[in-house]
Amino acid sequence: MYDGQAVGVVVPAYNEAGHIGEVIETMPAYVDRIYAIDDASSDGTWAEIREHARRRNERAMARDGPAGAANRTRVVPIRHEQNRGAGGAVKTGYARALEDGMDVIAVMDGDGQMDPAHLERVIEPVAAGEVTYAKGNRLRSIRDCTTMSRWRLFGNLLLTMLTRVSSGYWELSDPQNGFTAISSEGLRGVDFDRLYDGYGFLNDLLFALNVNREPIADVSHPARYGDERSTIRYSTFIPRLSALIARNFATRVARNYVLRRFHPLAACYALGALATVVGVAGGGYSVLSAGVDAFAGGMASLSVATVGILLVLFGTWLDVVENEGLVHDVSGPATGERDRVGALGRERQFDVAHDGGTADDGTGADHG
Repeated sequence: MYDGQAVGVVVPAYNEAGHIGEVIETMPAYVDRIYAIDDASSDGTWAEIREHARRRNERAMARDGPAGAANRTRVVPIRHEQNRGAGGAVKTGYARALEDGMDVIAVMDGDGQMDPAHLERVIEPVAAGEVTYAKGNRLRSIRDCTTMSRWRLFGNLLLTMLTRVSSGYWELSDPQNGFTAISSEGLRGVDFDRLYDGYGFLNDLLFALNVNREPIADVSHPARYGDERSTIRYSTFIPRLSALIARNFATRVARNYVLRRFHPLAACYALGALATVVGVAGGGYSVLSAGVDAFAGGMASLSVATVGILLVLFGTWLDVVENEGLVHDVSGPATGERDRVGALGRERQFDVAHDGGTADDGTGADHG
């Protein structure tokens, strides 16, 4: 329990043998359930999940007995018979956590990149009722940015810009960060089972939250990389995510600024895009057609395209104003009563070393 709220952590894993066990073992003691999801791995991930689930669950049983163990961390192993993608694995964990009555549901990837010491800072604004959803952000510190490869950093910055446009959360950064937490009420409100199954799940979830006008938090934390390898296939990831982002942007504008209530920014976006396309097409026609004065036609096309671009920029400014304040920046360590880094950290280390969970699902039975 964290401040009187039940906390579940979903740990999606695909071919993470050698990493997933440490993630399970180092989970903080205030976590009530760990949902370790093997997304049809082809290595020893499932065996590692079952073994470490058994260890943590048996330690709790030995220490507290069946009655006392009910209040300790329980590891729930779940296996997909077929690969469903990163989003599909998280959705399986979300569904099970809601069934078990978790109040706050976090996600930590099974590759060990996410330091469990920072989990408290991610779930804190959700548990406090300040926001519906919180996500990690590795881009606040120049030092953390320099630990990323140039390719990873470039891709992250590009996706940050595109996701801001798509989701309407104009102040967020690092949208592909899977270190997240969400309230059970917020999760039920987004119809998460219909969201994207692949790596675009996080972008799709942000879009769904913005349509509901839910406040979110950007929680800074240091990047941590080891010998893990990305399983993203960029040849399919980039075009699919691009299509998802474009669709979500159009859907968000239609829902928020046309169907729910009309807002002039919808007209700015539509007319601006149309004028830009007409201007560019007209310019091309002027250059290629022998029957048109290239200079006059080019100037007219440039004027139309310029008006279109200005309309799009004005619509964007209106969009930013409409969504201002929806992103809460959590850039420093927790303070006040909730800053338990010292005391809770020592307690966490003791519990991780000597404790673990209950015997429920420690047998490794399939749930997926």
